[in-house]
Amino acid sequence: MALPNSSMLSWLSVIYISVSLVCFVVYAMDKSAARRGARRVPERTLHLLAVAGGWPGALMAQRWLRHKSSKQSFQWMFRGTVVLNLALLIALGVVPL
Repeated sequence: MALPNSSMLSWLSVIYISVSLVCFVVYAMDKSAARRGARRVPERTLHLLAVAGGWPGALMAQRWLRHKSSKQSFQWMFRGTVVLNLALLIALGVVPL
């Protein structure tokens, strides 16, 4: 299988970094809302951001902010978004097997 061209890698990098930053900020907003007892960001939204490529930012937020890191049902779904992303990258030939 041929390696992807540099243009594709550049775009994927921009997408993953951008969505990861957004995802990190949304996790931080949800953590803040949880502390204040305010309206929370739905878990579905957090998972959609992760599956859209923001899982690296979500993982950093979970570690650094200690948010959503102990709820097992959330973690199982989150791990599924990571697996789905990696499968897509493998299918696109970005991550060789």
